[in-house]
Amino acid sequence: MRSIRSVLRLSLALLVPAASVLVAAPAQAVEVRYVALGDSFSSGLGTRDYIPESGDCRRSTKAYPALWARNNGVTSFEFVACSGATANDVRTGQLNALNSATGLVTVSVGGTDAGFTETMTTCQIGSDVQCNRAVDNSEQFIRNELPSRLDTVYAAIRERAPAARVVVVGYPRLFEMGPCNIFGAISEARRTRLNEVADALAGVVGGRAAAAGFDFLDARARFAGHGVCSQNEWINRLSWPVNESYHPNLDGHANGYLPELTDKTRAATTAR
Repeated sequence: MRSIRSVLRLSLALLVPAASVLVAAPAQAVEVRYVALGDSFSSGLGTRDYIPESGDCRRSTKAYPALWARNNGVTSFEFVACSGATANDVRTGQLNALNSATGLVTVSVGGTDAGFTETMTTCQIGSDVQCNRAVDNSEQFIRNELPSRLDTVYAAIRERAPAARVVVVGYPRLFEMGPCNIFGAISEARRTRLNEVADALAGVVGGRAAAAGFDFLDARARFAGHGVCSQNEWINRLSWPVNESYHPNLDGHANGYLPELTDKTRAATTAR
């Protein structure tokens, strides 16, 4: 009987480490080659903490691409998003980071093409008539000209990274409604009009992403209640330096974009 107990104890001792390995295995991250493309909403403008070598591109280690890369087992991470990038800038200046081994691509693009900065500036300092005209012009561009630009850059991404899962990252609405007693606050009517630009962008960007066979990350629901004029702003209000204004802040990237991208990539992995 003693010898049987000894054998059992030895068997259990051998099995416990193996069982631990089996339990731990599902928690290990899936390795992937990740490339982050796009404009200021991907580079991290608004976080106020930038990689010195990135210069005017304003790339931040606090931006959602860098946060996601740190939280997951990436084989390599290429961070080439650049503040102010247009669709053509992405196509001609960022796609060299892609290749046949790329496993995940994120890209935010279209806001600069649609004149986001110019429209915001006009609505911040111009008259109601000027603001409405600027918004109308942006919406017209988004519906009539932006689709072909997006189609071109999305096709180029697929050509360069044929095996990659591509997540097209959308823009949040910038403002909450109601009283807004902050420096530089604009009227509720103007806030409404500017949020309409975000809705127009979401419709077109999401539609063209679907047509390309890409996933679309719609940021509007996650950021709802956290725009400018909320009690817990995830988007910078009118700020200094001015270029920090109306971009996601640290919370916007960590609590807004990052969980959405995590959910999107987890769902994609589960579905395969």
